[in-house]
Amino acid sequence: MRLKVHEMVGRALVALDGVIKTAHKPDIVIEKSKKEEFGDFATNIAMSLGPLEKRPPREIAEAIVQKLRQESDVAKCEVAGPGFINIFLHRSYWGNVLADIIAKGGDFGASNIGNGKKVNVEFVSANPTGPLHVGHGRGAAVGDALARILEFAGYAVTREFYVNDRGKQIKMLGESVRLRYKELIGEKVEFPQDFYKGEYIKELADPERLAALGYFSSVLTEHNLPEVFLQYVSEQMLAMIRQDLLDFRVSFNVWQSEKALFDDGKVMDALAALTAEGRTFTEEGALWFKTTAFGDDKDRVLRKADGELTYLSSDVAYHKDKAKRGFDTLINVWGADHHGYEARVRAALKALGYDDAILKVIFIQLVALLRNGAPVPMGKREGEFVTLRQVMDEVGVDACRFFFLMRKSDAHLDFDLELAKSQAPENPVYYVQYCHARIHSILEFAATKGFVPPDDAPSGIFEKLVGKDEIALIKHLAMFEEVVEKAALTFSPHLVAFYLMELAGMFHPYYNRNRVVTDDEDLTKARLLLCKATATVAANGLKLLGVSAPVKM
Repeated sequence: MRLKVHEMVGRALVALDGVIKTAHKPDIVIEKSKKEEFGDFATNIAMSLGPLEKRPPREIAEAIVQKLRQESDVAKCEVAGPGFINIFLHRSYWGNVLADIIAKGGDFGASNIGNGKKVNVEFVSANPTGPLHVGHGRGAAVGDALARILEFAGYAVTREFYVNDRGKQIKMLGESVRLRYKELIGEKVEFPQDFYKGEYIKELADPERLAALGYFSSVLTEHNLPEVFLQYVSEQMLAMIRQDLLDFRVSFNVWQSEKALFDDGKVMDALAALTAEGRTFTEEGALWFKTTAFGDDKDRVLRKADGELTYLSSDVAYHKDKAKRGFDTLINVWGADHHGYEARVRAALKALGYDDAILKVIFIQLVALLRNGAPVPMGKREGEFVTLRQVMDEVGVDACRFFFLMRKSDAHLDFDLELAKSQAPENPVYYVQYCHARIHSILEFAATKGFVPPDDAPSGIFEKLVGKDEIALIKHLAMFEEVVEKAALTFSPHLVAFYLMELAGMFHPYYNRNRVVTDDEDLTKARLLLCKATATVAANGLKLLGVSAPVKM
C-alpha cells in the first residue's frame, strides 16, 4: 500500500522534471497519517527538496500536489504546515484492496522481492549432547518462520542444521552413557564431575534399550567399547532432536555434519587456504588466525600446541563451504552467547576472499519460563533442564511457536505457561486464532440464512462499508503485504506476529459493535466479504509463523 503511494509521488516528481531542477532527488518517505483528518498517507518530500532547490517547501509541495490530484486513486491532496503533503485515497481504492485479497486468497501478501535469490538459513544447530531446551525452541521458531517468510517473498531458501558430531563434548557424552551403562549392569564406576548427568543419560544407557536396538546383549560387557557408545549416542541424540523438531513443524533441507567436514578434508583445506594467504602464524607450537586484521579484538587459535583443532577451525571450513555453494545470503540464527563468534566468522570469510556482507547474524535472547507470573524452578537434580518437548506437550505447538515469535528475537522473552494455555483475550495466540475461527462461525451462520460470500467481489459492493472501524480494518488488511515485505527484508518474523495481534484487536471490537447478517442484503454481503478477507489474511499470517488457523475453537 505504502509502495503504491510512493509510486504516485515518484510519478509526480518525474512529471515535474524541469520545474524541480535537482538532479538527484532525495528518498521519498511515505508515512501513514496518525490522524484521520490528515489523510491516509503523508510525505515530507517537498521539505527535503526545499534546501536543494533553494525555494520554499510549500511552493514545491503545491506543484507536487497538483500532479497528485491527477491520480485516479487520489480523492484529495493538500499541503499542510511548512510543506507536508497529505494524501486522501478514494473509498473505492480500499474496496479494490478487499477484492484483491479475496481474489488472491492464500497468495495474498506473497511477492517476488527476493527475485529467486538463494538464501541459506542455518538455525538451531544444537550440540547433540542432550535434548533441545526452550532456548533452542525459540531459535527453531525464529529460523523456521523467517524461512517461510523469505519463501513467501520470492527467495529460494535452504534450511540447514549444523551437527557438532565431533570433538570433546560428543566424546564426553558417549563416555557418560557408557559409564551409566556399566553402572546399570552392576559394575562399580567413578563418574567424573564434568560428565553429563541428566536423566536422559540413564535412559540412553538402559541395557534393555541397547539390546532392543541390536547393539549387544546387556550381559556381554566385553562389547562395552567407547567407540560403540559414541556411535550409538550420536545416532540416538540426533534422532531425538530430529523428531522434536518435526513435531515442532520444523524440517531441514541439509543436515551438515562437522565430522564429515573433517572426513572430506575440508577443514584441513580451509586451514591451508588461510596459511597460503598469509593469514596465520605459529606461536609456542599453536597455529593462530590473524583475525585482528579483520576487526576482531584478538587473534584466535586454530590448532592448539597438542595438535587438537579448535571449533573455529570447523567454523572456518563450514562457512567456506557454504559460501562456495553460491548463496547470495548466509543467515545464521545463533544464541545470545555466540556474540563473540560473529567477528571470527566474518574474518574467515574476508580472509578467504568472500564479501562478509553476505553474512547476516540473528541473535536469540534467553527465555524465562513463568507460571502465573512466577519463575518456573529448574530440576533440582544435576543435569536437568526444561526441554522443548516438555513445553510443547504442556501448551501445544501453536502456543509455543507464537509465544517464541511475539517478541523481537534479540529481546528477552518471558514465557508464561499458564497464559499460553488459557482461552482468554489476554493470550495472544488464542486471541488471533479465535479471530479466524469466529469468522468461520459467522460465515456458517450466514449460510443458514442464505448468504454465501462469492469467490470474487461484485463491482461496487464495498460502497456499503462506510463505518470508521470498517475503513480502519480494511486499511490494516491492506498493510499485510508491506508487513511481510519488511519482515523479509529485515529478517524480523516478529513483525508478522505483531501485525496479527493488531488485526485481532481490531476485528473483535468491530464484530461486537456491528451485526454482519442484517436486513440489508447488500450490506450483509459486503460485511461477509470483509470478514472473509480478514480470515484470509489471518490464515496467511499464521501460516508464515507455522501456527494453525482453526475453524472451530
